[in-house]
Amino acid sequence: MPFNPRTFFRKAHRWGSVLVAVPFLLVLVTGILLQVKKQFTWVQPPTQKGASKEPSANFSAILDAVRAVPEAEVKSWADVERIDVRPRDGVMKVQCKNRYEVQVDFQTAKVLQVEYRRSDFIESLHDGSFFSEAAKLWVFLPVALVVLGLWFTGMYLFALPYSVKWRRKRPPAAPTGERHA
Repeated sequence: MPFNPRTFFRKAHRWGSVLVAVPFLLVLVTGILLQVKKQFTWVQPPTQKGASKEPSANFSAILDAVRAVPEAEVKSWADVERIDVRPRDGVMKVQCKNRYEVQVDFQTAKVLQVEYRRSDFIESLHDGSFFSEAAKLWVFLPVALVVLGLWFTGMYLFALPYSVKWRRKRPPAAPTGERHA
């Protein structure tokens, strides 16, 4: 049986789609949520504005302000995941290990907002690191490669009918010369 690229690509496209359906659906849904994270406060709290764009509060005052927030569950710097400093907004976003975000005015050390931040969790689902580093490399990376293959096979299957029509409409090539025996 000769190799038929159309049949091969159709089967590869079909079975590749089945193979990656669940992980790719997770990547799609979480990707959509990450695309709109600034528009939906459920995903990521909006950035508040501080009193000034010049920081003057020291880090111990920032830590004391965050410690005073019961939801943050911060007793020391070990309970802080990271601090995002936003000079343009005059605020420090203190992201706690329990996924709460405490926004603190970096001039007055006043707490401006306390909200649960889901975007980091959604991002860990999106790239597969939530499950494990092995899942990220051995499930989500191959899924991405299969999806790339689906793109190529899909483009081939999309372009094939147009290519056939174009070849049929083309006039036959004129003879280029006499044949010699």
